[in-house]
Amino acid sequence: MASTDVTIRRAQRRDLGALGQLGATLLRVHHAFDPARFMAPGKDPEGGYAWFLGTQLTKRDARVFVAERDGVVVGYVYAAVEPQSWKELRDEAGFIHDVLVDESARGAGVASALLEAAIGWLQGRGVPRVVLWTAHANEPAHRLFERLGFRPTMIEMTKELSRTNAG
Repeated sequence: MASTDVTIRRAQRRDLGALGQLGATLLRVHHAFDPARFMAPGKDPEGGYAWFLGTQLTKRDARVFVAERDGVVVGYVYAAVEPQSWKELRDEAGFIHDVLVDESARGAGVASALLEAAIGWLQGRGVPRVVLWTAHANEPAHRLFERLGFRPTMIEMTKELSRTNAG
């Protein structure tokens, strides 16, 4: 399948079921990478993710784009303009929060097309840079992001605290 078989468009409310499914997959994959760091999927991650992404559809500073093939959503990207952050030591930036492509559509440039759509929207908003986080264990994503010109800048480190030491 070539990426030309896929249409990239802004997500709509009718896409929330598919977005919930994809978002739940993203959550499960990350939880499998590191169950102590990433939240557990819980009873209804599909409904939770659909609800959350639904709250982002009409925000001025956020966009959710979907990749659609033959009328079926096969991937999505969620991006937003984030204000200057003293906590993160950065100026205003575009932020890619999520990108996921269904296994059936991987390897055909769909993720690149989704990211390019998000980056184009962010560039149109005038942000000076685009930032994203990627799970340490997600090496295929690292390669994709590097191919698109992203460079490593920060490393998140996590230490689990025992409940008995909490004060």
